[in-house]
Amino acid sequence: MSSSPPPGWYRDPSYPLTERWWDGTAWTDHRRQPEMPVPPLVSPRPPDGGGSRRAKVVALATAGAVLVAAIVTGAVVLGHDGGGAAQAKSSPTTGTSVSHDKRPTAPSASASASASEDPNVVVDELNGITFPVLDGWARPENVAEDDVVLTTPGTYDCPGDPGLCRHGRVLSRTATVGEGSSPETLAKGDIADAANAEFDRDTIGSRPFGGITSHRLVKAGQIAVAGRAGYFVRWRVTTAKGPGGYVQSLAFPSSVGSQAPIIVRLAFDAGPDGPPLADMDRIAKGIRPVGDTSGDGGVGSSIGPSK
Repeated sequence: MSSSPPPGWYRDPSYPLTERWWDGTAWTDHRRQPEMPVPPLVSPRPPDGGGSRRAKVVALATAGAVLVAAIVTGAVVLGHDGGGAAQAKSSPTTGTSVSHDKRPTAPSASASASASEDPNVVVDELNGITFPVLDGWARPENVAEDDVVLTTPGTYDCPGDPGLCRHGRVLSRTATVGEGSSPETLAKGDIADAANAEFDRDTIGSRPFGGITSHRLVKAGQIAVAGRAGYFVRWRVTTAKGPGGYVQSLAFPSSVGSQAPIIVRLAFDAGPDGPPLADMDRIAKGIRPVGDTSGDGGVGSSIGPSK
């Protein structure tokens, strides 16, 4: 059996486009974006695996550590995905699944500033939509997940297991479903998984908020998004630690390509430090097809009655 590789920066098995610090025996929570091209190495395989935390911010390390990673290349133990973290959370019992690896580029690909000269929008090129950057929101930075399109600025210490959390996140994903799945079916099938992913247990088994103790339906109904008929479900989640929060699953067909369904997840902390709940409606209202230049906000502006 090969010995464990020495401490250093290696490719993160959960997010290969980022680097993660290996302390010689286990993965730590420290991650960074590569500051120069990194050889296509296979990450070391730790005995206990590893993974990324919900809403944790990747800690940037010193640039000199890149050279250390190159020096210890020869000591990297060849492995495969089985030694890394859990790659995706299980889908809800409805059978709906969501693609977690739809973007082939770095985490900022779905929210690339180069994709749009307008600082007030974030472009999701794959799904052909844009998101408004409201006051109190920002483009994602130092975020490991590649499907995050908006975050609230700054971080805080999670009230449960150690880690860093954000008060609000918005994610955009392409749903992988069978033909005939309606937006209502998709949204209702996704909401439990969305709540668990954001407020219960992360991929390495930690509970940033101590776990979910209860939830209740706040609102659900039809909604027009980017000119297409969609459906949303919103829950109020109570957690063992901290003020809990709100989570919403929003499903609608894309207006580009094969018109594959899109699922947008919105997760807000509750309490005075969380974003205004009305921002969920404002963000949904502001989603538009790429290339839409209308200034009246009419696209995706109608939220149906609560149920």
